[in-house]
Amino acid sequence: MSPVKVFGHPMLTNVARVLLFLEEVGAEYELVPLDFVAGEHKRPQHVQLNPFAKMPGFQDGDLVLFESRAIAKYILRKYGGTAGLDLLGENSGIEELAMVDMWTEVEAQQYYPAISPVVVVDESLERLRGVLGIYEARLEKSSYLAGDSISFADLNHIPFTFYFMTTPYAKVFDEYPKVKAWWEMLMARPAVQRVCKHMPTKFKLGAQY
Repeated sequence: MSPVKVFGHPMLTNVARVLLFLEEVGAEYELVPLDFVAGEHKRPQHVQLNPFAKMPGFQDGDLVLFESRAIAKYILRKYGGTAGLDLLGENSGIEELAMVDMWTEVEAQQYYPAISPVVVVDESLERLRGVLGIYEARLEKSSYLAGDSISFADLNHIPFTFYFMTTPYAKVFDEYPKVKAWWEMLMARPAVQRVCKHMPTKFKLGAQY
């Protein structure tokens, strides 16, 4: 069986998200790099994979998917059982599943919009502090967002937070010890380390993305 294919550059957060879950489940995959600067993601062959001309594109045989969170869920549903992982909470009962779903939505609708401008343009710190305060309160009750086991909701935070932690504002996490400890547990995971080593933290003008 041919490995699944991921089309995009591993430094991009949405591509990194997909690679992270492939690494977590130990699935075989092929990364097909695209040159962002050259606009390869806008070429017709890629638009057939992602009609919005974004990265990543994803192909598993005849199945083509886009949107990184949807791809990640597909990966977990296909390979998670074999890997002994229930990161979506689907085998843990309806309450656990609801918690994973809720905190996944928080990451997409609250955390991501708060942290991404800080990574990109060094602003929105006060908004981020408000979100981190909520996370701190939650993590006082459990080790991870959806409970005491790591889940899909936690791992979705990796790509943008990794870049954020390379900015001068990373020290804001020191104000929230439970959040800081949660982040350190995530970063200690071997799959996370394998993905993050391909995410550069220093950029040069004209670098190939």
